[in-house]
Amino acid sequence: MTHASDTHSRHMETHDIDRYDEPGTDGTHGEPGAHATPGAPALVTKDGLPAWLDPVVHAVETVEPLQLSRFLPPADGAGRQSAVLVLFGEGARGPELLLMERASSLRSHAGQPSFPGGALDPEDGDPKADGPLRAALREAEEETGLDPGGVQLFGVLPRLYIPVSGFVVTPVLGWWREPTPVGVVDPAETARVFTVPVADLTDPAHRATTVHPSGHRGPAFLVESALVWGFTAGIIDRLLHFAGWELPWDREKQVPLDWRA
Repeated sequence: MTHASDTHSRHMETHDIDRYDEPGTDGTHGEPGAHATPGAPALVTKDGLPAWLDPVVHAVETVEPLQLSRFLPPADGAGRQSAVLVLFGEGARGPELLLMERASSLRSHAGQPSFPGGALDPEDGDPKADGPLRAALREAEEETGLDPGGVQLFGVLPRLYIPVSGFVVTPVLGWWREPTPVGVVDPAETARVFTVPVADLTDPAHRATTVHPSGHRGPAFLVESALVWGFTAGIIDRLLHFAGWELPWDREKQVPLDWRA
């Protein structure tokens, strides 16, 4: 997989999603990549996935919403619909995830890592159908420059809610079947685009608990010279747990946040 160094983040978007209300804490070629072209449904398929993704597929198929987060979408349908792309690839050190980091000059969430993603646009289609799939691919292309044609979507997690920002977020999972170069599209928005080996995410030495001045605690990862926390860390934490990849780690190892976080 191509390791990236930089990208852009559209109007909001994932980065406004990424607040401290995080969730609970042998590849054979099958079907082509799931590139959501206008007017065509976004394809989700498990055909041809590498065997190491089997535990993730099982987790996606079996996890319940409240096992991911206590914050679920409002029953009245309120909230701005959005999606993130949780993209797995395979690099020199094995399985890895694609992340991006906000520019340090931004007024909110400066320097905070996140998944590519953002709010649904009207052209993405029905938020209750394949709209989130299209949005996740579109935003990832706009933010990182990746070619969605090389991404195979294989699952969708339950929609989650971010009370502090009012976003309803659909995590869309993909396999980077045919990696393409990625990097910063707009330096004013994004500092870098990078991949993180799953081996580093599961390493107990890289795990910690963030503590916000409000008292909120959440999982975090100290990887690639970055502190991954908030919504993104919560999703990663739950995927590692339900995929059976989590290793025992010191939950008393704390990283304090300040009020600007």
